[in-house]
Amino acid sequence: MKIQQIYTGCLAQGAYYIESNGEVAIIDPLREVQPYIDIAAKNNSKIKYIFETHFHADFVSGHVTLSEKSGAEIIYGPLANPSFKVTIAKDNQVFKLGDINIKVLHTPGHTMESSSYLLTDKEGNDHAIFTGDTLFLGDVGRPDLAQKSSITKEELAGILFDSLRKKIMPLADDLIIYPGHGAGSACGKNLSKETSGSLGEQKVTNYALRHDMTKEEFIKEVTDGLLLPPQYFPLNVKMNKHGYKDISEVIQSGTHSLNAEEFKKTANDNEALLLDVRSQQEYAEGHIPNSIFVGIDGGFAPWVGALIGDTLQPILLIIPEGREEETITRMARVGFDNTLGYLDGGFSTWKKASNEYETVNSISAKELSKNTDEVLVFDVREKSEFLSGRFPSALNTPLSLINDHLNEFPKNGRFFIHCAGGYRSMIAASILKSRGIHNFTDISGGFSAIKDANIKTTTYVCPSTL
Repeated sequence: MKIQQIYTGCLAQGAYYIESNGEVAIIDPLREVQPYIDIAAKNNSKIKYIFETHFHADFVSGHVTLSEKSGAEIIYGPLANPSFKVTIAKDNQVFKLGDINIKVLHTPGHTMESSSYLLTDKEGNDHAIFTGDTLFLGDVGRPDLAQKSSITKEELAGILFDSLRKKIMPLADDLIIYPGHGAGSACGKNLSKETSGSLGEQKVTNYALRHDMTKEEFIKEVTDGLLLPPQYFPLNVKMNKHGYKDISEVIQSGTHSLNAEEFKKTANDNEALLLDVRSQQEYAEGHIPNSIFVGIDGGFAPWVGALIGDTLQPILLIIPEGREEETITRMARVGFDNTLGYLDGGFSTWKKASNEYETVNSISAKELSKNTDEVLVFDVREKSEFLSGRFPSALNTPLSLINDHLNEFPKNGRFFIHCAGGYRSMIAASILKSRGIHNFTDISGGFSAIKDANIKTTTYVCPSTL
């Protein structure tokens, strides 16, 4: 028996390759499926099953393409209703894979079709459980991504409580948990950086598995503090339920090089969004007017999804040389298939052909420290980061919500922006500039540099209950 976790850091997502006696099952595959096919071929094995834990919202799964290329059977748990041919398993139904068995455990709550897969070894012992977004290390799946008019997030949380306590917690403490996501995913609030662990450890450390927790307490804690889900999530669910293009087609159409004149004409003719994926330093030093920055060397795909939102938006790319296919692949993972091409030669090509470019004003924390009185600062980190330590006069406008709060940025007078290290504030800078707001300065190095410069900071103090 072989279990291989294939973890993709940009999405904080775990897919799984399981092999026994020449037969293979893939759980929650990524959209680019060739690596799974190659591993199976190298091992002289055949992909027999593709198990999906639920309709994913944060990425486009590779189940449809992998089934077409391998002939493998796609399996969902009860209540799933996709538009393509699948097997809808019954609760507790067992699928034989070589010398091992995989049992379907219907564990609704994150979504109503959510299911976990219990692997039993050839000796009949429960060995591992693949929990998808039902149970993470340190957290459980958020219950607000599958709401219908007839069911609330509180009701879904109550269903999740029952699923955990009736289906998963009674299992042995030494059972290995392989979750669908780790830290960095928007599918939970408090995910661990670890990508596998034991059920026994989770019973001790995971707040949602406390043995003395009531259903009411669980519902309150699981639903408290949930941020709005990124706007691309429903679009990814739709693709996962109804199908999508082969990623090779997306790459072929996206890797279309354009000279500066062609790039400009294509942008104008298609009202395309210009997406610059270079480093924040390169973007600050010079960029095409109205281009949006989301650096490829960061949390690229989730930020593209969260801030652009519309997966049908035509996009043109400014890319570091040699990283064209990587960029388009990572965008396709979150459903952005409408890339029209990229600027051949990158920004330097544009600069040679046109004097029309802009920069981002920047200041070091050391320079800022010389005059911190009555300075207007916008901190674009998440609220939890802001409360743990901040510039005293700073206002918190998380990057994930910036498009809803553009009116709060002053149109006159100088203000500053920062994040933790510079990546998110440069994304914010590009969005502000694209909306005609230019009267700001980015604090280079973000809050880390502010602390290193010994600028006075403050933390949130919880009000006394006395």
